[in-house]
Amino acid sequence: MNILEVEGLNKHFGGLAATSVVDFHVEAGEIVGLIGPNGAGKTTVFNLVSGALQPDSGVVRFKGTGITGLKPHEIVRMGIARTFQSVKIFSKMSVSENVLLGHLFGRAKGSAASEAARGEIGEILDFVGLAGLKEARAMDLIIANQKRLEVARALATHPDLILLDEVMAGLTPTEVAEAMELVKRIRDRGVTIVMIEHVMKAIMSICDRIIVLHHGVKIAEGTPEEIVSNKTVIEVYLGE
Repeated sequence: MNILEVEGLNKHFGGLAATSVVDFHVEAGEIVGLIGPNGAGKTTVFNLVSGALQPDSGVVRFKGTGITGLKPHEIVRMGIARTFQSVKIFSKMSVSENVLLGHLFGRAKGSAASEAARGEIGEILDFVGLAGLKEARAMDLIIANQKRLEVARALATHPDLILLDEVMAGLTPTEVAEAMELVKRIRDRGVTIVMIEHVMKAIMSICDRIIVLHHGVKIAEGTPEEIVSNKTVIEVYLGE
């Protein structure tokens, strides 16, 4: 079953084509990688799927329902969450307060003070490894934990699909390995994942399929084994 379908997605900024007739699908339960050089259009695709930008043309469907033109809060409440390439935490708020905002944003109605909400936030913080830092200010976290906090806030919206935008950028090898395990455990929770990443070890190790963009155009799609041996991908991105 396809949980996400993108057809003919076009977005221009002035004379620049950020995405050009991009087509792909994501099956429920997959981890799909989205790779390509800087400026390839990867984050633009996330912005179009999540409603942060509106396409010039093309269609996005989630669980068979068209979501093109919906606002971000409407898309979140349908079951799509995301993180950001540059972490967008509420720096002066505590870790638990940041996750509480995700909990509330993912619901049309709800009580911030409810026991159920507090219990859920505690469970999510424990899941991502931040239980011991719940009262810390977000700005005081190291970058690896700020990225975990973004993931926790996204999970608090109860997503069926999560878009992870470079959650491993800037991390040490040990932190990358921990982040890879977290991504796999998120999938084990029943959440489908699309991830933008430049850490090839992670992409090649945990993704079921990989989509490659270049200058806004999809140039390849396949298993990690197929992508790593694709001559066009090697030429424009991976290198010899």
